[in-house]
Parts: sequence; structure tokens; C-alpha cells
Amino acid sequence: MRKFLILLLTILAIVLFAKERIVVNSYMSDPAPRAALAELVKMFEEKYPQYEVVVNTFAHEDFKVLLRTWLASPKGTADVVTWFAGERMRYFAEMGLLYPVDEVFEGSSWSDYFPESFKSTCSYKDKIYFIPQSWYWWGVYYRKSIFEKYGIKAPKTWDEFLAVCETLKSKGITPIAIGTKFPWTAAGWFDILNLRINGLDFHIDLTAGKVPYNDPRIKKVFEYWRQIIDKGYYLANHSAYEWQEAATFLFRGEAAMYYMGQFIKDVAPAEVKDDLDFFRFPTIDPSVGLYEETPIDGFMIPANAPNKKGAIEFLKFIASKEAQEKFAKDLGRLAANVHVAPPDEHAKKGLQMILESHGVAQFYDRDTNPEMAEVGMNAMIEFMLNPGKISSILDRLESERKRIYGVK
Repeated sequence: MRKFLILLLTILAIVLFAKERIVVNSYMSDPAPRAALAELVKMFEEKYPQYEVVVNTFAHEDFKVLLRTWLASPKGTADVVTWFAGERMRYFAEMGLLYPVDEVFEGSSWSDYFPESFKSTCSYKDKIYFIPQSWYWWGVYYRKSIFEKYGIKAPKTWDEFLAVCETLKSKGITPIAIGTKFPWTAAGWFDILNLRINGLDFHIDLTAGKVPYNDPRIKKVFEYWRQIIDKGYYLANHSAYEWQEAATFLFRGEAAMYYMGQFIKDVAPAEVKDDLDFFRFPTIDPSVGLYEETPIDGFMIPANAPNKKGAIEFLKFIASKEAQEKFAKDLGRLAANVHVAPPDEHAKKGLQMILESHGVAQFYDRDTNPEMAEVGMNAMIEFMLNPGKISSILDRLESERKRIYGVK
């Protein structure tokens, strides 16, 4: 009898004191953001001891493939997943694979937490499906010491930019680092060139599938892009490198510039961080406004999540000033929460650049239908390797656009 009572009490203790599990699948595989998320989890568990948060981390490119499987599975395994705002989120929401997170704002409103301008990129059919955590700018990152050594000033126009590239090349330094083993880095170049040449409205129409890819205005973008390629300003053999591998050429001083998001600072060695600065991508057509890339990162709840209640509690914490301030400070990012100031001078400069811009886009593969994005980015790499095939590449892209969007 005594053994039975001890067993019963043990079972009761387990039931009463067992923690409720929240599973988070994350693409934050680089050391700095991975550590920053771990700190947030620790803060959450200290504040809500009834929960245990398990974080499963996957390589960024693997995560993009696996997410589709997780979301479509009859039985969910993750309660929260990291992802991107914009079309990338809406694509899954439209298929009914996401759980709305409006409960996060119960008793308050979206604008109490985040900029009203962010809401459209985080919603679908008047329901919120995405909690933004941080956002960042893209710019031309460069080594200040190299520019100073050769008396180079940050260029403001396309001609000045080409002149800087030529000066660097003449000194035996690769002007522009880029790694295109995964093609999204090339998409960044396409985006900014299209924004500088054709403007934001045209860019939005293109990413929405409304513009033919063999339109002369798109061909003009590739013709400007070809100037960089033909002059040999990009890192040689760039298709063999992932973006971080290409960044090592910049960090070693073998390359001078890299058009990249602010997260390049995450992987920069400590002795290089203070020597990294950025400038706004140069103007090409002065009559076109200055538009920039500002991707928004955050979290979603799968429709098949086993623990939706716990997931909502976790996202309430993620949305808070406390959590967003911590994450932004640890990584030098801009928090999505409106009550969090830029964490350092570098972030203040990035924010100021965005505030002075005429509008912003997310990113090609975040604003475009995922199937079109994959086809488009692969075509961009093909162009970078075979620039003489512009016309045939764009004609093929146009055929794909018609197929994917059902255009006759």
C-alpha cells in the first residue's frame, strides 16, 4: 500500500508540475542570432516558468524547403516557426496553413506595438498571421580602411560607383564581393537596380506578376547589371561561394564592397566590425525616387500547431518592448516594436537612410510568388554567368510568368 501511495504521489507531482512545452523551429543558424534567440527563450522561461521552450535550429536554406513539409503535414510538430513577412507569409496563409495571431493584441491594437505600415505585410484577408521581430536595411557595405588608403569617397551616382570599382580593380582589390551558390544574393542586385531604374510602383507590379519579364524596362535593368559583370568587378567564381564565404574576402581586405543586408555584421570578426560601414546604393536615374530594401523577419504559428495557446503566449512576449529591445541590442538590428530606439549609431544611420527614402520593398523572393521567385533567381545566376544571353533568359522568364500566373 505504501509503495502504491508513493507511486500515486509521484504521478500526481509529475502531472501537477510538468511544464507545458512550446516547440519553435528556427532558421537562425548563424551563431549571433542563434544566441540572441536563446537569450529570449531564457527570458521567457524565467517570466513564465510553466513553459518549456524547445528550439530546433536548421540551416537557413534547408529551413526554406522543410517549412513547406511541416506546414502541410496532417500532424504538426512545431508550435512556432520563424519566417518572413510579405508574400512569403501570405502564400501559406492563403492555403490555410497558418493560424491567425490576432489574440496577441487582445485588449490593445496593432499600432500599440508596430508601425501601421507593417500591418499589410503581416496580414491576409483582415487577419494577422505574422508577428514582426526585427527589420533591417540593405546597403553597400565597405571597408573604411581600404577607402581611406586610396582616397575613395562613398559614391552617390552610378558613374561614381563605376569609377570606384575601377580604382579598386587597378589596385588589385576585388571591387565587389558576392556569393551566389544560393541565388538570393543575386536577387538583391536585381531588386536595387530595378528600384533605381524603374521605381517602386513598377517593381511591385513586377513582383505581383503584372509585368512581362521581356519588357524593355526589365531588359534595361539587366543591361546596367551587365556593366558590372563585363568589367570584372564581381568576385571571381562567385557561384562557388555561399554569402558568408564570400564575405570572408571582404573581411580579409581582398574585396572592398558587398551589397548586403545589415546582418553581415553578425558574421564579421570582432576586429573588422568597426571597419565596416555602408552607403546608400548609388542613384542611376535622378528622376526616380530613392527606394530601398527593408526585409521584415518574425514568427508565425502553423495551423497544425499542437500547442496554439502556448504559441500565442510566446508571441505575446516576442512582440513586447522588453523582448524586442533585447534582440535588437544583441544584434544591432532595428526592432519592429515602435517603442524601441535604434540600439547603436550604426542602426541609427540605417534607420535614417530608410526614413529619408521615398518608399521600401521587402525582397524579390519575399514579394514574389515562391515558384516564380525560384525560377527568377536561378535565371539571374544564369545571367551573371552568361550575360550575353539576356534576351533568351528574359523570354524564358516571361514564359514561366505566364504559366505560373495563368496569363494568356
